[in-house]
Amino acid sequence: MLSPSAHIDTFTRDNLPPREEWPEFLMGDFQYPDHLNAAVELTDRMVEKGFGDHTALIGNGRRRTYKELTDWSNRLAHALAEEYGVKPGNRVLIRSANNPAMIACWLAATKVGAVVVNTMPMLRAGELKKIVDKAEISIALCDTRIIDELVACAKDSDFLKQVIGFDGTANHDAELDRIALDKPVKFDAVKTGRDDVALLGFTSGTTGVPKATMHFHRDLLIIADAYAKEVLQVTPEDVFVGSPPIAFTFGLGGLAIFPLRFGAAAALLESATPPNMVKIIETYKATISFTAPTAYRAMLAAMDAGADLSSLRIAVSAGETLPAPVYELWEAKTGKPILDGIGATEMLHIFISNRLDDRAPGSTGRPLTGYQAKIVDDEMNEVPRGTIGKLAVRGPVGCRYMADARQREYVKAGWNITGDAFYQDEDGRFHFAARADDMIVSAGYNIAGPEVEAALLAHDDVAECAVIGVPDEDRGQIVAAYVVLAKGKNGDEVMTVALQNHVKATIAPYKYPRSIRFVDSLPKTETGKIQRFQLRNGSRVQ
Repeated sequence: MLSPSAHIDTFTRDNLPPREEWPEFLMGDFQYPDHLNAAVELTDRMVEKGFGDHTALIGNGRRRTYKELTDWSNRLAHALAEEYGVKPGNRVLIRSANNPAMIACWLAATKVGAVVVNTMPMLRAGELKKIVDKAEISIALCDTRIIDELVACAKDSDFLKQVIGFDGTANHDAELDRIALDKPVKFDAVKTGRDDVALLGFTSGTTGVPKATMHFHRDLLIIADAYAKEVLQVTPEDVFVGSPPIAFTFGLGGLAIFPLRFGAAAALLESATPPNMVKIIETYKATISFTAPTAYRAMLAAMDAGADLSSLRIAVSAGETLPAPVYELWEAKTGKPILDGIGATEMLHIFISNRLDDRAPGSTGRPLTGYQAKIVDDEMNEVPRGTIGKLAVRGPVGCRYMADARQREYVKAGWNITGDAFYQDEDGRFHFAARADDMIVSAGYNIAGPEVEAALLAHDDVAECAVIGVPDEDRGQIVAAYVVLAKGKNGDEVMTVALQNHVKATIAPYKYPRSIRFVDSLPKTETGKIQRFQLRNGSRVQ
């Protein structure tokens, strides 16, 4: 039975999957009242608990306390409700890099009962339109520095009617900021139900067709009350830093929900390169870091050059599996733990992890308390220890795709099937084997090959193409394209650069093929289907 809903706009609750297609939820100790607003719990409630003067966010050269963040988000909430007419249940898109203003906008929209859709700043108008149209989004908040693509999206969308600019810098000089300036610092937040949808997390999957994962207000708190509390053992003295975009549920958890739930601070970086990560760790004495194995290797090199990372007490490896050599080198050089784990957008955050007192190189770890996991075959039978199979998991959170037939593929017999191939050793630890699908995971980003193919095929000089992921020491995988050119076109370096630039201009730049091989033909079945496994094996390419 779902809790009572405060949503006037019932779109998301109306588009939940049928109950018989939901995973089994193991609520256990994760009990919350019928009425719950996650943003209130992370701000106003923290002030009530005595954290008002504690630093909540660091970014753009200044600190903001819990009281300041609470007042800021309340003023913005007044503006959204009173000036822009945002109603409980409306979907509100937010587009920004990682900065305090994005967090404040997310909190404000959540307080007015909206369903927030955080989006990557690198997405192009066409990619944004798919999200806008699927979620029927009418209002968007955007950092004015990157507003052009969203404005272009609005011109081509039947749904998006308002694009409202905010200032992502410390100046607070944009439309939304100016309207919010004179609003009261107290806001009577909408008494949303614990089972009202608070967040839509979009994931492209292998087809490039976006899927919207639906997360309740209670879910946003569960990931903190589970992973952050048990594994990270967060205290108010902790300072979080990381590279994942807040637009990803992984980044939203690690750089907003986790610190705010426990009175800690987050130091935000718009450009989280390894050198910038090192600098912010040194400057603000960060204690918990979220980034990819490749960045940890770069940070170790910085230590050799004199960088001081001694303030870190935990390094969390994000985005891709943590190679054992990186684990061993990090712990040998720093004397501090580095923790690998696995999460999914469908599960909102990490559900299997190493622990501070129970970790091993090359291991993903064990399920969090309140979660269960097993390795199964295609018939959902559990396989023997040491046997590679499909990872199945269930717990207090789980997959709910919005109006999507793929719900039946992800959830089977009450378990979430993540699309990853794993095995479990005799000690009960889980170990990653490979992606079970064709998703390319490059430097922590999930990239759908067909989407890159479509971008390449939009170029006049490309006749055919196929895209796969190939191993890369630095990025885990890179996007590799096999391209058949139109007649009379030369496959040279000039063409390679031209195609790469074309892809960067068509879709998010991080998706571009770093390797392009020009071929005369592609391996195909008799029915004309491209055999990508032949490309992975390096055979039958002419």
